[in-house]
Amino acid sequence: MCGVFGVYAGERDVARLTYFGLFALQHRGQESAGIAVSEQGRLTALRDLGLVTQVFDEQKLHGLQGQVAIGHTRYSTTGSSQWSNAQPLVQHGGVRTVALGHNGNLVNATALRDELSESGVTMKATSDSEVIAALIANDEAPLLDAVANAMQRLEGAYSIVALSEGKLVAFRDPHGFRPLVLGRIHDDWVVASETCALDLVGADFVREVGRGEAVVIDETGLQSVQAVEPASPGALCIFEFFYLARPDTMLAGIEVHSARLRMGEQLAREAPVDADLVLPIPDSGTPAAIGFSRALGIPFSEGLIKNRYVGRTFIQPDQELRRQGIKLKFNPLAEVSGKRVVVVDDSIVRGNTTQQIVQMLKDAGATEVHVRISSPPVVGQCFYGIDLADPDELIANKKSVDEVRDYIGATSLAYISHDGLVAATRRPESELCRACLTGDYPTPVPLEHAKLRYEPAVRT
Repeated sequence: MCGVFGVYAGERDVARLTYFGLFALQHRGQESAGIAVSEQGRLTALRDLGLVTQVFDEQKLHGLQGQVAIGHTRYSTTGSSQWSNAQPLVQHGGVRTVALGHNGNLVNATALRDELSESGVTMKATSDSEVIAALIANDEAPLLDAVANAMQRLEGAYSIVALSEGKLVAFRDPHGFRPLVLGRIHDDWVVASETCALDLVGADFVREVGRGEAVVIDETGLQSVQAVEPASPGALCIFEFFYLARPDTMLAGIEVHSARLRMGEQLAREAPVDADLVLPIPDSGTPAAIGFSRALGIPFSEGLIKNRYVGRTFIQPDQELRRQGIKLKFNPLAEVSGKRVVVVDDSIVRGNTTQQIVQMLKDAGATEVHVRISSPPVVGQCFYGIDLADPDELIANKKSVDEVRDYIGATSLAYISHDGLVAATRRPESELCRACLTGDYPTPVPLEHAKLRYEPAVRT
């Protein structure tokens, strides 16, 4: 997951713009946040564990002066949630210093890391992002060429913003797994993970960073190179459509909210149910629930009130934290008592959240709890930037639909079909990565993925 943001603007408060850009991208990562700025080539970075509002205040923002800035909100997929892995990370190389923020996950990081270590490059963090920064920082070629050289060696998912030599850098993997967009505030360039961040800072959307494209922005404007031939077809993550991206974001020209409405409508056609109320699991399940309600003419109700000061339970790094977060996060309304309710959510990953919510609704007096999911069963882990963990933890990987229904305690359970989901995105199936739903990966992947594989061994 993770959110990245960057801006080059000589006459603007770039740190504050980046702060607000990260605020719009907080849903993409809640473990740490950081901003790096460059003033006449002098680089300063501030990063820490916590939410954007916890890491930065007025005094800290005032101290971050410059013409160019990048920012990052982290959700860990490689490397633990500790300060040394917060981003933007700073790599002091033999040629240049690079500050870098990464959204995605490499599948060949181990081989590159070993090679860099053997050549004398010191690794201080335990994330794959450090490998990318080290490749660029130790390449004697000009900056844009160094970025292109690094891209030719990377495999996996990467949408990246970076600072070096007083310039803003952005580049994206040839499959386009994760979104990355370019915008303008008058003559100034902005780059962000999602268009919602452009909207918040008053930037106009210009275009997406192309698959395999590298961009460098300085006082002369924007330079671009096709560093790696784009994979044909692309592989934009379908998880972005039904869960990860903000509803007001545009993905490949498609508004996410409208796509989720269509998922709910399609789900109603595929798995109708006779009920009194349709309830969403807020917030990512809300658009699909609205679509389901409209399609069947069943009244829509909030039903579950969300404590919006509790973050996304799915992206908590620890299972026990997820369980506690669920208890703090939702509370049912009295109107569900005596009602047959349909609960609409975007996905079932481990099953714990859904199980507890079903029980909450029963305890509140719901006579029937039907569960409808606007994605197919999640059966495979992700190697491209979503922490789906060990396949043994994925409930649909080891249980049938009926067995999942029994586990979560629902009256009935149905998922949207693969074809139905793809149709709702209005993108060709061939241009979407659906590996977590099908087990069919668009790139070679390691036999196993260990999130903490670069952590030092724990001494006992």
